[in-house]
Amino acid sequence: MLGVGVIVCESTEVFTAAHTSHWLRPIWQAVFGPVGDARWEQIHHYIRKTGHFTGYGTLSLLFLRAWLRTLTQKAAETLSQFRLRCAALAILCTFLTASCDEIHQRFLPGRTGLFSDVILDTIGGLLFHVAFVLLVWRRRGPAA
Repeated sequence: MLGVGVIVCESTEVFTAAHTSHWLRPIWQAVFGPVGDARWEQIHHYIRKTGHFTGYGTLSLLFLRAWLRTLTQKAAETLSQFRLRCAALAILCTFLTASCDEIHQRFLPGRTGLFSDVILDTIGGLLFHVAFVLLVWRRRGPAA
């Protein structure tokens, strides 16, 4: 619920590109030095898309944890099948949340609801799952 709450807060007029540019640019320039306006627009766009990717990737892992804790493994199901079922549900929840977020943004001034953002968000969730499998589940083995 906390992860979805963060998405809801970020889906407001306060977090439009026009507003985030004002506080992100000084941070960027403090770290990397001055940047021209045209270049900044490009950098700002990539920062915002990276935010989509990582935010929804993290949310997807939170959905995964919720499904792993909520569902029980079926008798005829292996641990890998159970994990895959929970991961599929988490990715579906990520897709549905991203879709609702983008639909909501279509009704806000200064926001655009784009299906390409839904795809980016869902891919973020999927790749965070892949990284989790490779970095955590593979190291722990079948009992984890």
